[in-house]
Amino acid sequence: MTTKTQGRPINVSKRRQKRKEQKGPTMAEQADRHVLYQESVQCVEAEIDFVDEKFEELRGRKAVTLREDFAGTGNTSCEWIRRRDGNIAIAVDLDGEVLGWGREHNVGSLSEEAKQRITLLEENVLDVETDKVDVLLSMNFSYWLFEDRKTLGAYFKKVHSTLKDDGIYFLDAYGGWEAHQECKEDRECEGFDYVWEQVSFDPISSHMDCAIHFKFPDGSKWKNAFKYSWRLWSLPEIRELLEEAGFGKVSFYWEGADEDGDGNGEFELVTEAESDPGWICYIVAEK
Repeated sequence: MTTKTQGRPINVSKRRQKRKEQKGPTMAEQADRHVLYQESVQCVEAEIDFVDEKFEELRGRKAVTLREDFAGTGNTSCEWIRRRDGNIAIAVDLDGEVLGWGREHNVGSLSEEAKQRITLLEENVLDVETDKVDVLLSMNFSYWLFEDRKTLGAYFKKVHSTLKDDGIYFLDAYGGWEAHQECKEDRECEGFDYVWEQVSFDPISSHMDCAIHFKFPDGSKWKNAFKYSWRLWSLPEIRELLEEAGFGKVSFYWEGADEDGDGNGEFELVTEAESDPGWICYIVAEK
């Protein structure tokens, strides 16, 4: 037996048989999107390694206080807390549901003493008031949510005022000609595949729509587990806005490549870089 949906024939008997053969929920239905994100996108240990080492290298002392903006589940802040006794972290995000998940799963895994050294705030990073900190982070291109110079400049000024006199701001960026393309990139992770999709790009405004999907060994998929709408900012624009906000020195740390030309997770200080189809860098802005 067949039927039609929008002109496409569907074999109903095969569809019913497939449902009958499938027992219980699919892997996609059982998955937790925050767990998948932390396992496929974040490497908080390496990120904090970089932040910790560069701050000490530049300032001659260990950083103690850290604020993580656009913190999501606060995963990076929890790694900061675990790094040393006495470290203090503030995690700021607008999404209460995501912060709640982080409070239960990430903060919940800390010792009782460590829990007293981390604060999760459901607030707008443009408005929030916190104690001054040694280090402030805006990672995973999160600040690209501000799509005009006025708003991003105002945010950078807010960051500048939140840092201590010798504080340092860490953020990241990506680019290259592939960043302007509408494309999908699959990467195999343990137990699932991560799919990054650049859904659309407008060269006039540099506005992008992106999404993260997940695929599983049983054939199930989680489409649009995460969706992003932001501006693809260039490095000269970011540097100029940081300098206008009052930062005295802005440096770029470029990711190296392995034998296959893929990123190797090692970042070196550069003043210029080769044209590349796809690059990632850390930006270090010193007050």
